[in-house]
Amino acid sequence: MIRTLTWLWRAVLFLILFAFALKNQHAVEVKGFFGYSWQAPMVFVILGVFGVGCAVGVVAMVPSWWRHRRDARKRLHLMADATANQARQQAQAERDNPTTLPSQLPAPPDVAAPRKPAR
Repeated sequence: MIRTLTWLWRAVLFLILFAFALKNQHAVEVKGFFGYSWQAPMVFVILGVFGVGCAVGVVAMVPSWWRHRRDARKRLHLMADATANQARQQAQAERDNPTTLPSQLPAPPDVAAPRKPAR
């Protein structure tokens, strides 16, 4: 149901934009600096401005993306170091106190492994 509504929404949006493009086929003159001018259909001018805006937005976000990736990498290394330190401390504690048994002992080789009960 949701997939159908999504495709229906996309079709409606496409038809609206297509009708907008058909209604704006007349030539537009874009005037720049130093007497430079350019003529093109209005729909292409709008599409070009939209594309430039998207590109500027992506370029503006790149430093933030890099900062977040760097921070995530640092956190990953810190977590790995903390886990390694914790494992070292646990191993040291087990060596210092040999009377404690590990939480799970492996099954002896002559005993069959436990099985799940049948349903």
